[in-house]
Amino acid sequence: MKKRTISALLTILMLLTLTACGGDSQADTAGGDAAGDDAYQLSVILKTTASEHWQLIMAGCRAFEAEHPDVKIEVVGPASETSYDDQQNMIETALNNPDVDALIIAPLQSETAANLISGEERPVFAMDTNIDAPEIVSFIGTGNEEAAKLGATEAVAAAKASGHWDKIECIEIAGVQGDATNTARMNGYIAGITENGGTFLTDEVQYANAVADQAVVCMEAVIQTRPEGVAIVCANNDDMAVAAVRAAEGQPGYEHTIFLGFDGSTGACQAILDGDLTMSVAQKPYEMGYLACQAAYETLQGNKVESFIDSQIEVITPENAQARIDAVNAYLGS
Repeated sequence: MKKRTISALLTILMLLTLTACGGDSQADTAGGDAAGDDAYQLSVILKTTASEHWQLIMAGCRAFEAEHPDVKIEVVGPASETSYDDQQNMIETALNNPDVDALIIAPLQSETAANLISGEERPVFAMDTNIDAPEIVSFIGTGNEEAAKLGATEAVAAAKASGHWDKIECIEIAGVQGDATNTARMNGYIAGITENGGTFLTDEVQYANAVADQAVVCMEAVIQTRPEGVAIVCANNDDMAVAAVRAAEGQPGYEHTIFLGFDGSTGACQAILDGDLTMSVAQKPYEMGYLACQAAYETLQGNKVESFIDSQIEVITPENAQARIDAVNAYLGS
């Protein structure tokens, strides 16, 4: 039974009183307010709201809310993916709010999130990055390792097909060191490169904290160390991949380098169409947000959901980049 039962009973008594006094119009208004008060309250806490990926997740959440009048969703997120304290405060605020029925968290620090939700009796869902905790009902997102492995496999095939490389070596411009998603993607890149005959240069990984400006500096360091070029440069997200491409412009050694991004953002898709970025592993963040809210809703209604809900992936190339742009623009109302 919902926690607002007492409030609902009081409302019914008030309606009966009003009806007895001939107050039909007030009863309708009160009844409507009561229905609104009894809506499921979902708290969605993102890693940030400052990129297209997270805006698409927000759009998916809003789409689910629009289709379900008995659901109210609050979506928040810090200014950047290194604003750890800000996200922790947001999680604590939601946990301390008795009106929240379920939480959906995309954790910046999985261990911190696990500690914060320890003992929580309301359903909690992990999105985009998993949280290793018994309180988690379901993880909704991409199998990041498998996705990165698929992208790396395609990158090796493209590097071989180009005919310009005697050795298929790969350097990664990584995100935030220690972040679970970053680690999963790196492991996937390593597997995809090595299992297809390439070499992942682990000792030459550059950490750019998931920020484009830092990715430029990292790529400049790669160029300085390897002016002759490298077959593949993979990045933890599209912003860093596009930044790496720009940093390598005019460098003869990198004319035939395969640049691989991750996320399938519209900027990356356009860069692919323009012949700059080679390819990107695309998550489906709109679907991720929608499916996370759906899982929370189903659980609150007493239905069982899967422990892992895969929001799917695709590798973006010149053949499907425009279709991806069109879909994203439609989701964001552009």
